[in-house]
Formats: sequence, structure tokens, C-alpha cells
Amino acid sequence: MGLCGGVVSWPEGTWAAPSEQGGSVQATLAGTSSSSAPAAPSPAPVAAPSAVQPAAPAGKSWFSDIDVGLQIEGGAMANTGHPENGMNFGQLLQSHSDTGMLNQVALTITKPVDPIGDGYGLGANIQMLYGSDARAYIITGISDRWLDHHRYQLTPIQANIALHMPWLTKDGLDMQLGILSSPMGVEVLNPAGRAFYTMSYTAQYSNPFEHIGFYGQWHLNSHYAVLFGMDAGNQKSFGRGNNNGEPAGYVGFNASQLAGGALSLTYLLRVGPEDPRRALGSHRAHEAQRFWNDLNATWQINPKWSLTAEATQVHDEGLDANTWSGVIWGAYAATSTLTLNARAEVYRDSTGQFVVQYPEDTGYGRSLLGLPARTYSAPATTYGDLSFNAVWRPNIGHHVKLLQIRPEIRFDRSLNSTRPFADFRHQNRILIGGDVTLGF
Repeated sequence: MGLCGGVVSWPEGTWAAPSEQGGSVQATLAGTSSSSAPAAPSPAPVAAPSAVQPAAPAGKSWFSDIDVGLQIEGGAMANTGHPENGMNFGQLLQSHSDTGMLNQVALTITKPVDPIGDGYGLGANIQMLYGSDARAYIITGISDRWLDHHRYQLTPIQANIALHMPWLTKDGLDMQLGILSSPMGVEVLNPAGRAFYTMSYTAQYSNPFEHIGFYGQWHLNSHYAVLFGMDAGNQKSFGRGNNNGEPAGYVGFNASQLAGGALSLTYLLRVGPEDPRRALGSHRAHEAQRFWNDLNATWQINPKWSLTAEATQVHDEGLDANTWSGVIWGAYAATSTLTLNARAEVYRDSTGQFVVQYPEDTGYGRSLLGLPARTYSAPATTYGDLSFNAVWRPNIGHHVKLLQIRPEIRFDRSLNSTRPFADFRHQNRILIGGDVTLGF
């Protein structure tokens, strides 16, 4: 699934560490942006790597380029079904209907990767998020007990060091270690890094969110890189913060700047146990694997038009459950400050165990650990959704680095005649609303 703002930046021309939950590559601090509105979300191409930059001039401190960013997002989505339970079913972040939400207050402190000698580079990133989005992006054993009975919670999104190592190939190996956002998927938690306020079912239920572990990217050449990593599980820490005591990991590849720079794609396979021992028993929880497959690609048709597509498949042996999905985004840059976006998705939940709503503020975190939690779920359903929005980023200058306004309309429908919406009374639903993001 998916972060508010900055990731450590590598020396010019080298890989920028995966940002947030999602496959996008960003090196932008929270609140910073270009003057143009964002295109459709995409697995942004990995820049051609190069050697670490020469050592800093004498007298310049390694700490001199530390940067701080603050980003604030709030919004609301009205539900035409007016559900009595007050929930927008299938939305973890925009979960409450007809209700204004302070989604995020994100503070980011970034130390870009700088040379430390002999071709090596070192950087760091810390990012804390407060708001309603933190209820879904918590890490068990770390932030699941912070402000746990409040709608607005606190969680670390990033707390890691970043390394560049001149190993194996001319362009070397880049790595992050610590608290990291998942590299899988397209839509990220950072509202400045994704096209829509609402998220696809794929981003919420078939992409992981947060990890404690490491990621690596081995640059074979300027176009291709091997991706790999290992972690304690999706949103798990260690000891009592881990639901089964077993690790998980990634392997995949990235291809960038193909077809004259117009095409980039990323594939990742993730494997590891994810189900809690409290639900399956220790032996079964250790043995039952969850397999995640994600392939996404972006085609920049011309300076104004772009297309992004994502295909996912998840199989969970412990739940005996499967999902598959396909999502496509289209973006048109109407002006330097206005972009129009469309998104279409088909998502299949074969048993109804993946698309789950958590009405209680602690419900999502408790479910990760296999603890009792009140939930809403539908039977096996094939979901279809279609969304349209405009993203306006006026240039206002001064101390405001980003003002982003996104009105949105979203149409959801069960494609196999189940009734998952509006207290399980309706086959269809329309959400209308949007959000505002400020960056400083």
C-alpha cells in the first residue's frame, strides 16, 4: 500500500530510495514539489546511477544539508448511500462518511546521501505522522499503543539510514536499513505523491504498508536493477510486536528509461508468513506463506499524457484466500498547475477476508496481532471502481512550498451482485469530496 514526503536523496544521478508504500521513487521532502501538478501515480523511473559525488569542500559539515519539511492534509468524502454505521466500506483511510478528517500532519527530517570516502555514501531519514491515516499505518510493537483509543494517532513512517556502496558493478549497491515503507505498488501514502485522495482496493488490501528491515537495489547498468529485501513482516516489529515470529522478504527488478525514456516498469515478489498465531496456532502460522505479486508500468505518451497500469495477485495459504486485481490510471496535464486524472479498477476478493472495514480506532492494529476486533466484511466480491479528479497546485510562494487541492468523485459497484455498501444494502455507491494539502 504506501509516505508523506521525503525520502533520503542519493547523489545526483543515482537511485533515490523507494518512498512510502508503493513502487514510486521520490527524493522530495514533505511539502516540497515542482510547480506542476502531479501526473498519474507511477513507478517513477530509477535515474541512471553514477559514482558518489566528490567529497564536500573543506569546512563543510556533513550535517549542513539536513532539511526539514512539514506537510498537512485534511479532507472528507460524502457517501450517497448514507450508511447508518457511518463507514465508507472498503476505505481504510477515508473510512468515515460525511466526516471531515485530519488525515496527516507529517514531519520529515532528511539527511541526503553524501560521500564519506572511497566511493561510499551515507544518509538518513526520519518521518513521523500524526492523524487519522496513522490508524492504518501503525507498526505493532512500536506505535500500536500510542494514542490507541483516539481517531488521530501517531506512527513512524520512516526511521532509517541509507547507504551507497561501490560494490559488484560500476553503479554499485544502494540500501536502506530501519523502519521503511513498502516498495510494492503504485499509490503511496504521501498525498503529494499520488493522484487521488481515495485509494484503490489494490493499494489498501493487496499491497503491504510498513516494514522493519532492509531494502537493497543493485544497479546492473543505467536501465536495470535487481531489488531485494527482508523484514519482520507487514507492519510488524519483533518479540510481542510480531504476530508469528517469522520474517518475510522481497525480490524483483526495475527497468527504467526504456523506449527512449518513455517507459518504466517494476516487478516485485514478496513471500513470508503474515497470519497471526492467535488465529492459526503457532505451527500453522509459521508454515503458511503469503505470496504477493505486483507488476506496474508507466508510459509517458507525451509531455501532457501519461498512463500507468498495475496488476497484482495475492495467495494466502493460512486463510486459503486469493485476490487479483488490475488498475489503470490516466493523467492529462492541462496546464502547468492543473492535472486531470482518471482511475479504473477491477478487484477480486475470493473469500471476503481481505476487504475488511475496522470501525474502531484500534481495530486494524488488533487484527494484525490476531486480537479480538469488531470488523465489517462482505462475502466473496468482485469490486469495480471508477474515479475522476482534478489536481490543482497554484504557485503561491513565500513560505508555502505546496498547496494542493483535489476534488474527486468515485463510483463503486459490486460486479457479482453482492451488496457490500451502505450497511450491506446496496450494490453501488458514489463518494464525492476531496482534500487539501499544505507543505512548508
